[in-house]
Amino acid sequence: MSGADHELRKELDATLQTRRELGPEYENELLDSFLEKVEQRLDTVVDKRVRRRMAEEQMVAARGSSVGAAPQPRPASGLPDGLGARLGLAVASLVLAIPLSAIAVANAGLTGLVTCWAGIVAVNGLQASRSWFTRGGGNRTSDLD
Repeated sequence: MSGADHELRKELDATLQTRRELGPEYENELLDSFLEKVEQRLDTVVDKRVRRRMAEEQMVAARGSSVGAAPQPRPASGLPDGLGARLGLAVASLVLAIPLSAIAVANAGLTGLVTCWAGIVAVNGLQASRSWFTRGGGNRTSDLD
């Protein structure tokens, strides 16, 4: 467990303890506060990855793309290009779906739950279709096709 993950764990424990002390009437505010911290952590991780990726692309561009250029290395994760981002979105969606589902059920019942999960499925479906078309749809060989 990394240091930042440990910090989030401590924040979750503190949020749960505060909820026990203050009661359920402050539950929404406490959940919003905790989810804000999770969002900040995700933003930090994504920003770091984007900066690293941009630096790698700048290095490749600075070296130039000559005929004898070395092939592009695979991402550090060992996953095919783009799969890590899609997998990350799927995992983040499922992790955040737990508190979002609880909030939806508490506020709107079954209708809220169905709406919540429809949104989660839509976000993941749009990301999957976007990456499918970005890769070329499987059959395209150039941008002119």
